[in-house]
Amino acid sequence: MLRDIFRIRCSRRKFFKLSLMSFAGIVFSPVILDAAQGLARAQGSGGKGFIRKREAMFFEVVDPTTVRCLLCPRGCVLKDGMRGFCRVREPENGKLYSFVYGNPTAVHVDPIEKKPLYHFLPGTMSFSIATAGCNFRCKYCQNWEISQFPPEETVNIDLPPERVADRAIQSGCATIAYTYTDPSIYYEYMVDTSKFARARGIRNIYRSNGSLNSDPIEELSRHIDAANIDLKGFTQEFYSKIPEGYLDVVLENIKRLRKGGVHVEITNLIIPTLNDDPDTLRKMCRWIRDEVGADTPVHFSRFYPLFQLKNLPPTPVRTLEEARAIAREEGLLYAYVGNIPGHEGNHTYCPRDGKVLIRRQGYSILENNLKDGACKFCGYPVYGVWS
Repeated sequence: MLRDIFRIRCSRRKFFKLSLMSFAGIVFSPVILDAAQGLARAQGSGGKGFIRKREAMFFEVVDPTTVRCLLCPRGCVLKDGMRGFCRVREPENGKLYSFVYGNPTAVHVDPIEKKPLYHFLPGTMSFSIATAGCNFRCKYCQNWEISQFPPEETVNIDLPPERVADRAIQSGCATIAYTYTDPSIYYEYMVDTSKFARARGIRNIYRSNGSLNSDPIEELSRHIDAANIDLKGFTQEFYSKIPEGYLDVVLENIKRLRKGGVHVEITNLIIPTLNDDPDTLRKMCRWIRDEVGADTPVHFSRFYPLFQLKNLPPTPVRTLEEARAIAREEGLLYAYVGNIPGHEGNHTYCPRDGKVLIRRQGYSILENNLKDGACKFCGYPVYGVWS
């Protein structure tokens, strides 16, 4: 069955282009859509526009035909027949419903390093799912063909929560990752799947922009094991112009997740001319050190021109190296360079003796010098989940 997930029809030139982009860490959405269509055909269920609804968990009634969504800080006020900003929530007769419950448009098996998570079960595979929709409008979104459309316009797979855990086990995955689009908008599906997964010994990963209200994020913290949060910039001006989100909410949720016992890593995609100011990067690193912890892994990731930002060049390697250097100067123990396979910034180093603890090539682990979660050379304990 898993063969159908990866069955893709394309020209030789397109195949090599997509392969190179995948190696660089880019999820190319037409591939996801083709794979979803193949899996839907193979299962004899789902297809374009396939919908499964469920009553939402966080909303309040304004009047008999109007509700207010309380899931994320947008607080959409919706009358019957109206969709929220995320394109997946709609009220009917005084109740709010999710239209993306058990109908993902993306189903893949990925190395956990692709999330990216470098300090959580390295070398294992993660069963990765996503639905249509998103509560951000990132102008550089690499998966815009599914994140910026409602589920009626995407190819969806019939995959309810209890079957996701089964598929993860069948594919030899240690985790389920809620990823690609933003899992905040398919919150109920994620939470219910997480419960089934934990009962089967599978851990759960929240790969997100981190934009949820306080009650939903506190509840979610009880059901997930690891999170990689996109800290897209460090000014509200950037958040307003590029992803159309709220920086303060993201910062508070990063702290809440870490305090709630969730393993946390942070990704900062550096975009030339937009969020690459060294002084701002330094402020961000200081905030992470002081508010989240110096041992929080931070991934400075390379931007590639996509969607509505095709006019900008890829991030210069030097810019990423300077960001990593700033992070280390400010006391962050684990700073990485992402989307540049083979770079020395891909590796994990011991903060005490500087030796390589985990050596990576792309998404492959070439060398692991951790013993019981500590440097095998000097015994320094390394933040993470290693077994």
